[in-house]
Amino acid sequence: MSLPRLLLVPQLTQIEWQIKPELERWAEVASFDPPGVGNEPAPESYEREVIVERGLLELDRLEWDRCVVVGDEFGTATAVRIALARREAVAGLALGHASLSYDSHGERPATIEKTTAVLNRLLEVDYAAFIRAISQATQGAYDDELADRFRERMPVEVVRAYMAASAPEPIGELLEQLDMPLLLGEHSGCLRFTHEGFEDAVRAFAQAKTGSYKLKPSVNPEFAESLHEFCAELDT
Repeated sequence: MSLPRLLLVPQLTQIEWQIKPELERWAEVASFDPPGVGNEPAPESYEREVIVERGLLELDRLEWDRCVVVGDEFGTATAVRIALARREAVAGLALGHASLSYDSHGERPATIEKTTAVLNRLLEVDYAAFIRAISQATQGAYDDELADRFRERMPVEVVRAYMAASAPEPIGELLEQLDMPLLLGEHSGCLRFTHEGFEDAVRAFAQAKTGSYKLKPSVNPEFAESLHEFCAELDT
């Protein structure tokens, strides 16, 4: 019997997925760096679509005809767009920090505007402080060693370019176009994403499996176990 296959979609680098070794105990697991990060050549533009295209190239390289696509935090929109592009090959979609958008305004914002503003300002003036702040914003999910690896792997100009090119993402509308099993995860007490945003996603997709975690999903063994249970019920 073949193992489940997982494509871990990065936000800014594949090393965010600290649970990858744990997932590899029971699944075939792949990830990738976005263009311009690590050893990847720089792209002509830094729109989200270039990361989507890189993910599709990874699926082509792997020659996977069936897999589960997994995204976390601001990588969820990328994961959804990859699933849309290859829906015939995607058995399910798992999203940490699940939300219907990244909006920070309105009665029920999905993200916290003050945190985003602070991080954007730090990115402009002090890259080392920006990396440390990400660690603090994730409530210690990224330790100092991992933060240092981020800084080495991701040139500041590349991070600035991706963040400058970021645009509103209609995640909920895109998910409505997909007819596939969903796992929606919440980082409880997150300083960047709101509980209301997660509630709205769960309400919109009532058939989805859900989980709430005290630690960021991409580094959380509990999220890894939820993925295991999710995959066990799929035709992967």
